[in-house]
Amino acid sequence: MKKVIAALASIAMAGSLVSCGSGSAPETESAPETKVSDTNKTIGIAMPTQDLVRWNNDGEYLKKQFESVGYNVILTYSDNDAAKQNNDILSLISEDVDLLLIAAVDGNEAAKNLDGAKEKDIPVVAYDRLIMNTDALTYYISFDNSAVGKLQGEFVKENLDLDNAPGHFNIEFVGGDSGDNNAKYFFSGAYDTLADYIKSGKLVIKSGKDSFEKVATKDWASDNAKKNMESTLDAYYTDEQLDAVICANDSTALGVSQALESKYSGSNDVIITGQDGDLENLRNIVDGKQSMTVYKNLDDEAAVAFEVCRQILDGGVPAASLVDSLPAEVTYDTGSYNNGKKYIQSYLLTPYVVTKDNLQLLVQTGLYKWDSDKKYLESAT
Repeated sequence: MKKVIAALASIAMAGSLVSCGSGSAPETESAPETKVSDTNKTIGIAMPTQDLVRWNNDGEYLKKQFESVGYNVILTYSDNDAAKQNNDILSLISEDVDLLLIAAVDGNEAAKNLDGAKEKDIPVVAYDRLIMNTDALTYYISFDNSAVGKLQGEFVKENLDLDNAPGHFNIEFVGGDSGDNNAKYFFSGAYDTLADYIKSGKLVIKSGKDSFEKVATKDWASDNAKKNMESTLDAYYTDEQLDAVICANDSTALGVSQALESKYSGSNDVIITGQDGDLENLRNIVDGKQSMTVYKNLDDEAAVAFEVCRQILDGGVPAASLVDSLPAEVTYDTGSYNNGKKYIQSYLLTPYVVTKDNLQLLVQTGLYKWDSDKKYLESAT
């Protein structure tokens, strides 16, 4: 819980990045205060899709920041098509960019053309999603994805009072898309936190879905999560109480809450976890249909990526010392994320738990505001 408390204490600092209006991050000690002198350097940024506001915001923010300090930027979007993204990456390599920043459509597929980057000594930084099975990868910037699952597991543990309450409790897991490497960390973080209770029989998974492969939700889609949960309820919970569902993110949590409304006949409140802070899910938290969400300030992630990549472009070698000057709470990690070839130097931002009782923390980020009745949150942008 120390990480949660520390993250909550630092949210006002994280929110200042957004609320100041400019979106620019504090300068690092190694980065110059004025534009770099070498304006011939170019960064290639490969984003997954323009269909989600999140990736549009990330791409445009990063482009603006790099251009503001004198770098050229080539920004691509790949329509959530891994093959198209590989072609985009190949094109960026052929342009002899000085650095590649890649938010992979598929973490396994994105490695296919990166040998060309290694041959040209082009540093490769994975953004948000780890790129697997390549030794061309230099750095990884994301949230502490295992911590996301751990926070969800700890929430269930505390709210069911597993160390003291008598009897057993029934729990189910709903994972993310199998092509997103982060989803496996979300699941393992939650499952490992509760593993001892599952082994002892204090927690029971009646469906037997006890591995990521068994609980993965295609495309993270709410409809798919709803269908899967409806099937689970029909098969195992017509006469049994369901106590908790650990959902990897808010889109899957939305599908699960819909399934419970239509199929679950139990009289108890079911604990439902989530992740992201989607507006509809925040409404569900207020209305008691979802218990919590794990929030990740995506503006902070983009700001950290800018600082790490900027130091590389300026000829520096980012390491643990950079953490102190980054605009968010970040851990420098060299031993947790192995992409199948090597452990990747990682900058991991800290997520935190949001419940009905601390929604004001989201308002403090500057990304949300209260509606006119001060009951629900809405977008401030």
